Amino acid sequence: MRTAPTILHLDMDAFFASAEQASKPSLRGKAVVVGGLGPRGVVATASYEARVFGVHSAMPMAQARRLAPNAAYLVPRFGLYREVSEQVMALLGALSPLVEPLSLDEAFVDLEAGDTAWDEASARLTGAKLRADIRAVTGLTGSVGLAASKMLAKIASEQAKPDGLVLIEPGTERALLGPMSVRTLPGVGPATGDHLRRAGITTVDEIAEAGEDELVRLLGKAHGHALYAMALAHDERPVVAERETKSVSVEDTYDVDIHDRVRVGLEVQRLADRCVQRLRGAGLSGRTIVLKVRRYDFSTLTRSETLRGPTDDPAVVREAAARLLDAVDTTGGVRLLGVGVSGLADYTQEDLFAQAQAAAGELAAQEHAAEHTEEAAEESAVEQLPPAERRWPAGHDVRHTEYGHGWVQGSGLGRVTVRFETPYSEPGRVRTFRTDDPQLELADPLPLVERRPEDPGPGVADPGPQMSSVPASRPKSRSGGGAGGATSRP
Repeated sequence: MRTAPTILHLDMDAFFASAEQASKPSLRGKAVVVGGLGPRGVVATASYEARVFGVHSAMPMAQARRLAPNAAYLVPRFGLYREVSEQVMALLGALSPLVEPLSLDEAFVDLEAGDTAWDEASARLTGAKLRADIRAVTGLTGSVGLAASKMLAKIASEQAKPDGLVLIEPGTERALLGPMSVRTLPGVGPATGDHLRRAGITTVDEIAEAGEDELVRLLGKAHGHALYAMALAHDERPVVAERETKSVSVEDTYDVDIHDRVRVGLEVQRLADRCVQRLRGAGLSGRTIVLKVRRYDFSTLTRSETLRGPTDDPAVVREAAARLLDAVDTTGGVRLLGVGVSGLADYTQEDLFAQAQAAAGELAAQEHAAEHTEEAAEESAVEQLPPAERRWPAGHDVRHTEYGHGWVQGSGLGRVTVRFETPYSEPGRVRTFRTDDPQLELADPLPLVERRPEDPGPGVADPGPQMSSVPASRPKSRSGGGAGGATSRP
C-alpha cells in the first residue's frame, strides 16, 4: 500500500440536478428532481434542496412527489450530461494517464502515475486546483477525496460533500474507519449488512475485532478475507484506465402497457434509430443486435441476432430488431422495450448495402402478404400518437422564433408552457403556446458556461495558464512539497 495520499476520487455534486440548476436560472437554490416522470418513474438525482425533504436517488417518483410536491420535476437530458462529463474527464486526463471512470459523474485518478502529486502538500494542491478548474470549465462543483487507496479516497469524497476536499493522512486510516458503519466498506450492501448485524457486528472496528476466521465463517472465504483486509484499511486495488465499451443500447419504460402490436413495432424502430445515433456518435459499429422486452407480468425476454459483419446502418439494425420482435409474444402488453448493439468494432463492412438488401429480402414475402393490412394499421397508430418532434418533455430545451431559447415547464391538454431563459441570463418569463405552434421547436442544450470565441470546444482542457499551477513533474528536491509559491483557491 502506498504511503502518500495520491489516489484521488472525484464525485460531482448532485450532478444531473446541478446541471439543470446551472442551465435554468429560475431553479437555482430550489428543489429539483430529475428522473422518469411517469407513474413508474424513479428519481435519478435530487438537488440538495430536494434532499432536505427526504427525496433521494432510486426512489419511486410518486413517493418523491408526495415528499416534495413543490419541487421542479424534469426529464433527464443525457446529451447535456455527457458533454459536461467529457469536459470533466478531460481535466482528469490532464492530471494522469490512469483515470478510472465509474459513471458520468465519478472517477478515480492515480496522481502518482501522472507525476502530479507525490506527497500530502502536492496532492492537496492538485485537488484544490482540479475543483477550481471544474467550476471554471463547467460551472458545477465536485467533491474531492484524497487518500492512499481507492476505498479511502471514496470515503474521503463522501465526507467532503458538497463542494469540498478531504485528505486522509497516512497513518490515520484505522482511527477514521473504526467507528464507521460496516456499510461504509465496498461490497457491504443491505443483505451483507443485515447478516453482520445479526452476528452483532455493526461498525468497522467490530469487523476487525471479530477476526478473519469468523468473517470467513459468516461470509465465505473470498468475501471474508477481503472484508477483514478493508477493515484494517488495506486496499491494494489499482486505478484501472477506462475499459473498452462492450455494447451500446437504449431503452424506454412506458407509463401504460402497450398492447397494440403495430405500436410496439413502431417503438422498436424508433429505439433502433436512437441506438444507431448513439453508436455513430461513439464512432463504433457492431455485429450483434439485441432486443429487450419486459412484458406486463415483469418477465423480461432478450433476443439477439449476429450479422455477418459489423454495421452502423440504421436500416440493418431496424430490420434485425423487427425480426427479433417477430419471435416475441406481446399479447398481454409491454412495459419496457430496448434495442442494443454489441460485438463492437471501430469500422464497418464494405458490403453493408448488400447486407441490408439481404435482410430486406427475407421479409419481402411476409410484407407483401400483409401489405394493405399493415399500412392501414400503421396509419391508425400514427394518427393516435403525437409525432416525436411535437412531444415536449419537461425540462428540455426549445427555441421560439420570436422569444428565443427556453425550456419546457410542462405540457398537456394541447398546451405547452415555456420559460424563456438561458444559463447566462436572469430568470426569464413564462409563456404558453399550442403544442403544434409552428414557431416553437425543440433545441439543443446551451453550454453551462458561456464560451468566448477563443475558448476550446466541449471536452477540451485549456492547456494554457489555467492548468499550469500544478507542476508537470516533481521537483528535484522535495523540500517544501512542491507547493511553495503556488496558491489555489478551493
